[in-house]
Amino acid sequence: MNKTRHWSLGAKLMLVGVPFLLLVLLATAATLWVSWQLDGGAAAVNEAGRMRMQSYRMSLSIGTQETDQLPQQVKEFNQSLATLKVGDPERPLFVPWDKDTRARFAVIESDWVHYQARWITKKSTDFQSLRDSTIAFAAHIDAFVGGIEAHIARWTALLHLLQLSMLALVVVAAVILLYTGYLFVLEPVGQLKQAIEKIQTGDFETRVLRTSSDEFGTLADGFNGMAEHLQSMYKHLEAKVAEKTAELQEKTERLASLYEVTALVANATSLETLAQQFAQSVARVARADGVALRWSSQGNLRHLMLAAHGLPLTMVDAEQCIYTGGCYCGNNNATSGLKVIPIHAMTTAPEGLPRHCAKAGFETLIAIPVRLHERMMGEVDLFFHARINPSEAEISLLEVLSTHLASGMENLRLHALEKEAAVSQERHLLARELHDSIAQSLAFLKIQVLLMRDALKSGSAPEVAKTLEEIDLGVRESYSDVRELLLHFRTRTNAEDIESALATTLQKFEHQSGIQSRLDIQGEGMPLLPDLQIQVRHIVQEALSNVRKHARASQVWLDVQQQPSWRFEVRDDGIGFDPDRHPLDETHVGLRIMAERAQRIAAKLEVISTPAHGSSVILTLPLPAHPMSSSGIPPVLTVSPSQV
Repeated sequence: MNKTRHWSLGAKLMLVGVPFLLLVLLATAATLWVSWQLDGGAAAVNEAGRMRMQSYRMSLSIGTQETDQLPQQVKEFNQSLATLKVGDPERPLFVPWDKDTRARFAVIESDWVHYQARWITKKSTDFQSLRDSTIAFAAHIDAFVGGIEAHIARWTALLHLLQLSMLALVVVAAVILLYTGYLFVLEPVGQLKQAIEKIQTGDFETRVLRTSSDEFGTLADGFNGMAEHLQSMYKHLEAKVAEKTAELQEKTERLASLYEVTALVANATSLETLAQQFAQSVARVARADGVALRWSSQGNLRHLMLAAHGLPLTMVDAEQCIYTGGCYCGNNNATSGLKVIPIHAMTTAPEGLPRHCAKAGFETLIAIPVRLHERMMGEVDLFFHARINPSEAEISLLEVLSTHLASGMENLRLHALEKEAAVSQERHLLARELHDSIAQSLAFLKIQVLLMRDALKSGSAPEVAKTLEEIDLGVRESYSDVRELLLHFRTRTNAEDIESALATTLQKFEHQSGIQSRLDIQGEGMPLLPDLQIQVRHIVQEALSNVRKHARASQVWLDVQQQPSWRFEVRDDGIGFDPDRHPLDETHVGLRIMAERAQRIAAKLEVISTPAHGSSVILTLPLPAHPMSSSGIPPVLTVSPSQV
C-alpha cells in the first residue's frame, strides 16, 4: 500500500527557494574568486611597475657615478623579483602564470643577470650603451606587465558576466517566488476571505474547496467544520434562545422571591406577622397547596404552629402542637437538610403517627429545617396535592429562604433583648440620677431634721429658725431636681465653665457640711463639653458626699490639672480606711456609680486611702477628651494605701 506524501507549505516554499539560494551562493563565490584574482593581478602589475622604476634609478646612479645607494637598489630589485615569482602571503599578490608570462619573466631574469654582470660587477664606463641597455631592460618589463594586464582584462570580463548572471538570477528568482507565493499562499487566503465574507452575510452553506494537503488544506477543513457548526447552531438558535429565556425567567423569579423575603424579614415587627407573611410568600414561590410554619421549643422537644396557609382547619387544629418524631413533620436532627416525604407511597402510617395530611388529600410533603448556626429554630412544611420532586435549584432556593427566615426570627429576638436592655439601662440611669440629686438632698434634710429636734428640745428659737431655713432650702432644691428629672431626665446643664461649676459645688458642700474646702486649678487646657462637665461634676459631688458621710474630715482639697490631660483629685484629712480590711463591693453604691460614670467617658478612676491619713479620689480624662466615649473601654478603678 503506497502512502501519499503530504508536503507542508514550508517544505514547498523551501523546495522552490533552495535551488535559487544555491545558485546565488555559487555565483557569489565565483565573483569573490574573480575579484581575488583581479586584486592579485593588480598588485603584481604594481610590483612590476616598481621594478621598471628601480631599473631607471639604478641606471641613473651608475650614469652619475653616485653608487652609494646602488647596493640597496639591487637588493630591492631582487626582492621584487622574488615577490613576483613566489607571491606575497600577507596580501593578494600573485602573477597569473601561463606560458607567455613565464617566458617574459624568464627574459627579465636573464636581462637582470647580464645587467648586473656588465654594469654593477664589471662597472663598465660606456654610458651610451647604458642608456640603450636600460631602455631594452625596461621594455622587457613592460612586455611582462602587458601579459599580466591581458589576464586582468579577461578576469574583468568574466566578473562582468558573473554580475549580469546574478542580476538575471535575482529577477528570475523573484518572479518564480512571487508566483509560488501567489499559488501557495495568496490564492488560498483569498478563497478563505471570500468564504468568510459569505458567512458574514448569512450564507452558512459556504464551503472552501481543499486543493492542497498543506496547512491551508487543514485550515480549509477547519473552516468547513466551523461553518457546519455555525449552520447547526443557527438552525437550533431559536430553541436555545427560548431555553435560555426560560432559565433567565426562572432565575429572575428566584431573585424576586429572595428580594421579597428579604424585605419581609427586614420590615417585620412581630413574630406572628413575619410567620404569616412568610407562609404566604413561600407558598407562592414553591407553588405549594399548603404551608405550615412551626416553631421549635427549647430542647427541640415540641413544634408549635406559628402560621398556616392553605391547610384545612381540622388539620391546623389537630397539629397546633406536635412532639418531635410524633409525625412526618417535626425534624429532630439539627444537621439534616431538606427532606421530601412521599405521602402517597406510605399506604399505612407507622404505629402512633397521625395521617392528617393524607386525609386532606396531600401526596407530597417537603420538610425544610429552619436553623441558624446549627441551632434548630423550627421547620417549614410544604404540602402538595401532586407528586413533587424538586430540582437542585428549587431545593437551594427553599433552603436560602429558610435561612432568611431564621435570620429574621433571630433579629426579632435580639431586638426584644435590646429593648429589655434599654429599659434596664434607663432604670440604672434613673437610679444614678436619684442618687446624685434627690438622695443627697434627702440625706441633707435628714440631718437638718435631727438638728431641728435638738433645737426644739433645747428651746433655742434662733437655732430653730436657722434649721427651718436650711430645711426650706433643701426642700426647694429637691423640688427643682424632681422637676428637672421630670422635664429632661438629666442633670442640669449650665453655660458656665467647669471652674465656676466646681467652685459652686464646693461652696454648696461647705455650706451643707461645715467642712472647709479649697479649689486649686493649674494649667490651661481645652474646655470640656457640657455633657462631659456633667459627668465630672457628678463624680466630684459623689466624692464630696462620701467625705461628708464617712471621712470625719476638717479640710477638703479639690486639685484640678488641665495639662497634659484633665485630672481631678478630691482629697481630705479624714480618718481614711484600709482597703485590705474593708474591700469595696457592690454595697458601696456611691463608688460603683462613680465607676459607671467614669466608664461612660472612658476615664480612669483611682481611690487611694490610708487609715488616719485621709483619702483621695482621682479622675483622669483621656487624651483627647471625648465626652460620652463610646469606645467601650472600662475605667480603671484602683484602691491602694497612700504613702503619705
